[in-house]
Amino acid sequence: MIEIRDLSKTYKAGSRALKHINITIDDGEFVFIMGRSGSGKSTLLRLLLKEMEPTSGRIVVNDMDLGRMPRRYVPRYRRQLGVVFQDFRLLKDKTVYENVAFAQRVIGVPTRIIRETVPEMLRLVGLSSKYKSYPNQLSGGEQQRVAIARALINSPEVLLADEPTGNLDAQNSMEIMYLLEEINERGTTVVVVTHSREIVERMGRRVITLDRGVVTGDMEGGARYDED
Repeated sequence: MIEIRDLSKTYKAGSRALKHINITIDDGEFVFIMGRSGSGKSTLLRLLLKEMEPTSGRIVVNDMDLGRMPRRYVPRYRRQLGVVFQDFRLLKDKTVYENVAFAQRVIGVPTRIIRETVPEMLRLVGLSSKYKSYPNQLSGGEQQRVAIARALINSPEVLLADEPTGNLDAQNSMEIMYLLEEINERGTTVVVVTHSREIVERMGRRVITLDRGVVTGDMEGGARYDED
């Protein structure tokens, strides 16, 4: 569960990115965080990743109070989250297999376990035949699938996706969304940050809308919002 209580973030320049927001996301939910540029979406994600500290308020993720978390525990906390970015962030000099395996190697997973779990994860994302390929040999949609496999390889309870379809065409965007939906159906809580109204309406999931740092909507089954 993710619990956000009376959360505010003011930057040094004085701009208020978030203003007293309250959000609860239950275990196993699929939720969109939506809003135009400057609405506070990216700030919220960075706070969830504990890349920055809130000015006030509280964030609790899976019973862990981020405000009370010792600095030394932060890397371990982040490893419990799966994170997918718009720009994929793959290691260009490593193959598909090696990119996914890397997330396990850095935490000391035994090689025999890696040899079992990586092929299984590549099957899940539909890339078994591409395991020897390098990122520059893949389409944008395939690269994002690798990024998703890497994010999931350590079985996180929560997957955070920051504009995961921002660099993809319409067909690949929906394929990635359906893959995230399948992952959610396996029990992973999925939180997708997006500004794409079309994707949100087609998916028909819960939508939390931010506007100028304030929660302006929280709707089940999709939402419409005005870009103008």
